[in-house]
Formats: sequence, structure tokens, C-alpha cells
Amino acid sequence: MHHSSPFDSTMAEERVHFGILGCASIARKIARAINMAPNSSIHAIGSRSMGKAAAFASANNLSSEVKLYGSYDEVLDDPSVDAVYIPLPTSLHLEWAVNSAQKKKHILLEKPPALSVQELDIIIEACNTNGVQLMDGTMWMHHPRTHRMKQLLADPDLFGNLNSVHCNYTFSAPADFLKNDIRVKPDMDSLGALGDIGWYCVRAILWANDYQMPQSVTALPGYVLNDAGVILACGATILWQDGRIATFNCSFLSDMSMDLIVHGSKGGLRLHDFVIPYEENSASFISSSNTTFVGIHTGWEPRPSEHSLKTEFPQEALMVQEFARLVKSTRDCGGNPDPQWPAITRKTQMLVTAVKRSIQEGLISVIL
Repeated sequence: MHHSSPFDSTMAEERVHFGILGCASIARKIARAINMAPNSSIHAIGSRSMGKAAAFASANNLSSEVKLYGSYDEVLDDPSVDAVYIPLPTSLHLEWAVNSAQKKKHILLEKPPALSVQELDIIIEACNTNGVQLMDGTMWMHHPRTHRMKQLLADPDLFGNLNSVHCNYTFSAPADFLKNDIRVKPDMDSLGALGDIGWYCVRAILWANDYQMPQSVTALPGYVLNDAGVILACGATILWQDGRIATFNCSFLSDMSMDLIVHGSKGGLRLHDFVIPYEENSASFISSSNTTFVGIHTGWEPRPSEHSLKTEFPQEALMVQEFARLVKSTRDCGGNPDPQWPAITRKTQMLVTAVKRSIQEGLISVIL
């Protein structure tokens, strides 16, 4: 018979206990990530129906010790739950994020976190008042590749000054998605492709610019709306006061692409899988520095180089691990939540909102 050592029980005691509100398809990926992250465990699943919660638990091979609840409130009322992951439709985020904060639950909130900056500010205020950590579910931020690329961008000799960022995220959604998915319904997620995948492009652009806010945002012509007015494809140009520029394009109507290209005065980097790496345990990017023409312009010198990074856990598990680390520091050590994550979330929401406003108002330049 196996006797757990005192070490086992203290480890279990120290883990952050998650409750999951809702059984959306993205929740399957995060449930797996919570189980993989060494400092986290799933304590409860809440759904509007017990049947759905039970089906989710069995489909994801969750431990029989995971509590199943037929309502979201029961998850929030469970004193063992430290933190919640909220993958509900965006239109429900305000209500359930505020409810969670008021019950002193730390919040990992699926993106887009809100339908507007005003909504997000109410969520952030509730988190601040109740001393809980807020982080949005932008997974690629937590990949070691991202940290390695940031080192390159900060190198004055290899990269120089940032000039431009170009980004796109597209996938070809099946007919059923375009007809029935919550991301194309005005009452569920009115930001459509802009909130779902444009979010990642806007975040990448801010990331490359060290989160300095631009001067203006102008949507590009050629955007596509469905019959209900929800964005299926759009793009924008983003301009900074000193002349830095960024463009992005997002679409539910084109084949899969996740390109990020960053140009500096002395170097550049590019990758084609920035949101979800081609494979889980390693990822790469290509960089070039101080490149010139060969001879009579017959080639490049030096050639761009590829950098590959291995990772012990997939990026979503690294995200959960970092979020849980912050939760533990407030829960166990009396620390304060880290304000940088909600601040980055808010800047991303501001730019997403500006793109939507530009589209609604005839492609005007929205001055920030």
C-alpha cells in the first residue's frame, strides 16, 4: 500500500486549487495545462448543468476527486477554490469576473477579457478592491521563445531602433463555425475575429513596442462583417509619435497563418507560428543583423539565422504556472497581486476597441 510522504501532502497543500467556470472547448486545453503545471490542480468544474460538468470531467480524464457543480456560483462558494479560469462567452465576463473577485478568487480570464475598456475597468477595479490577481489567457507571452526574442529586440548592436511590426493571424473557419460559433454572434462576442485573433496581433505589436501606447489607430479598408455586423476579417495601421508603425490583419476566412515580423534599424526577426508553435516542446524564430547585399546585389550577407528553444512544458502550462506563482505569493506570503498583467491587458483592450471604433466610423483615425 502506498503511503504518501509528508512531502507529498505539503506539495498538494501548497498547490493553487482552480475552479473552471464553463466547459468551452478552450477549457480542455487549460484543464490539461493546470494538470501539467507542478504548482496547480483542478479542484472544481462548474457548468449550468451537472451533466455537462460530468461529461467534461470524463472527456478530460479528470480525477474523481474533482468537484462537479451544476452552477458557477457553487464553484465561487467553495472555500477550497483559490482561483478561477473563466472561458465563458465574452458577454458574460463582466458579471462572472466581478462575482469571482468579490468572492476573493484570483482570475485567469480568457481573451478577449471584455467587450469594452469600460467593462474591463470595472473588472480590474473589482480585482484591485479584493486583492486578487488578474491575468488574461494570452499564452504565447509565457513561452521561453518570447523572452529570447525580447532580448534580441533590446540589443542596440544586433537590432537597433524599432521601426515597424507586421503581424497576422488567420484561419479558415468551417461553415458551421461561421454560422453557429459564439465568436460570430453579436450577443455573445461582438468583437468577432478582432477580439478572438486580432487580440494576439495587437498584443504582439504592443509587446515589440515595450507597451508604449501609439498615437493613432486606423482600420484598413477591406474588412468583412457578417449579416449581424460581427467582424469576420479586419486589419489596421497603428502609428507612434516618433514614426514607428505597425500593421496587422486577422481573419476567419483565410488559411492558417500566425506571422510576426519585426524590423529594426540594424536587425529584424520573424516567425510564422507566434500564437501556437508548430509543435509543443520546441519553437524557433529567424533573426538577421547588419545584413548587406553580396557583390553586385546577387545575394545576402550574412544570411539570417534560426534560433530554436526547447521547453519542458507547453506555453499554456507555463502560463498557468506563472499565474499560480503570483496567486501563491499573495495567498501564502501576503504579497500584492502583480499590476503589470492587468495593465498590459488594458492597453491591448484599448487598441482593439480603437480598431472597432475606426471600422464603425468609416475608417477614421482614432487618436489615443
